[in-house]
Amino acid sequence: MPQRTVVVASGVGLHARPAALFSQEAAKAPAAVVLTAASGRSANAASILGVLSLGIDHGERVTLSSEGEGADAALDALVAMLQRDLDLE
Repeated sequence: MPQRTVVVASGVGLHARPAALFSQEAAKAPAAVVLTAASGRSANAASILGVLSLGIDHGERVTLSSEGEGADAALDALVAMLQRDLDLE
């Protein structure tokens, strides 16, 4: 199963607007993407409520995983997103 680990760059972490943008992009992925916080808790990355429930802060290391056709490309796109400050977009 492909997976990527990344540090969240958004100044407020994955809360409110950054979480919504991230979840919308994850929903476009051809396969389900799982977001795992440093705490070990996981959620469907396409679920805004799931992402918010993880309480991911700025600078936190998270892991994204997915399986199936197109998983690598989807994970790469989501990692690139998390490496930017989504509050500035």
